[in-house]
Amino acid sequence: MPSFYDYSKQFAWDGIEKQIRQARQADVEKALSADHPTMADFAALVSPAAEPFLEQMAQRAHGLTEQRFGRVISLFAPLYLSNVCTNRCVYCGFNAGNIVDRLTLSPEEAAQEAHYLYQEGFRHILLVAGEAPKIVTPSYLADVIKRLRPEFSSISIELFPMETLAYKALVDAGVDGLVIFQETYNEKLYAKVHPAGYKSNFKWRLETPDRGGAAGMRRIGLGALLGLSDWRVEGFFLALHAQYLLRHYWRSQVTISFPRLQPATGGFHAPYPVSDAHMVQLLAALRMFLPDAGMILSTREKPEFRDALIPLGITIMSAGSKTDPGGYTRESGAEAQFEIADHRSPEVVADIIRQKGFEAVWKDWDAAFLQ
Repeated sequence: MPSFYDYSKQFAWDGIEKQIRQARQADVEKALSADHPTMADFAALVSPAAEPFLEQMAQRAHGLTEQRFGRVISLFAPLYLSNVCTNRCVYCGFNAGNIVDRLTLSPEEAAQEAHYLYQEGFRHILLVAGEAPKIVTPSYLADVIKRLRPEFSSISIELFPMETLAYKALVDAGVDGLVIFQETYNEKLYAKVHPAGYKSNFKWRLETPDRGGAAGMRRIGLGALLGLSDWRVEGFFLALHAQYLLRHYWRSQVTISFPRLQPATGGFHAPYPVSDAHMVQLLAALRMFLPDAGMILSTREKPEFRDALIPLGITIMSAGSKTDPGGYTRESGAEAQFEIADHRSPEVVADIIRQKGFEAVWKDWDAAFLQ
């Protein structure tokens, strides 16, 4: 079966950019009135012509989110297993060329970190590591997952791309979610910001969600690293990718994350900074186009901005996050992947969610639901 890489070749980056820039007010009004927006409608919604309609878009996004998800925000936490990495991504603190302290948690140390998060209330955990498959091996992952399963009803992974059979083995071990950010859908730019390492293979990475869907992952998470390129065009390809996955792997839920570039070791600065208003526009457009997709916001963002987005389409939030291995239980000294902006405790974040009239949910899935 053709992959998303093959399908995406029908859409030229420059052509989509031109289409978005040429959208007019009438195109936006048509998109806003559509019950089932098309990709052309989405292009209008992320266009400069849609900016005067931002309040209307936000209201529509709020209504759709409440209709589909109720007034519920699910909470999760990332657990960084290792910051050892063979890649040289220019924007990342884990870049193999950076002279930093490296650490890989033992399975016992990973279990200690996870138990800390369990005591904080979390039942959904995301395992993260740099791309070093000779260190974070299948047997290592199996050991970690076995130790975490008794305490966590949902375990997702954000690791290096794997073959379908490897993902099937992880599903059998208890993993139910795969998160894989393409970083940028611009293939030429991708080569520039990923100059070396396994990750430099654009096609291999882009086809990863296909392999996860074929393996039976219950949830597949997408994201573009906002700030690397024109957010409007990245948003178009992100929406296109999500639409493709929903059509071909309909048993899997699709989630969208909004990782905006933050400072990291190496001094990389976003060449295309994304404003708060443009983040809201992208979120609202994606919610109108993908009414049933989970929308995730991390602690990369400042507290006041995270709080403001709660009613506008976000359904999942991280809280109390650490982006360095061992960071929850001790001062490890290991390099963090990037700086976080929201340092509030999980309980404080949950209180804010409740104050806004929403319910903070620590557990939204259990394998028993399938029985």
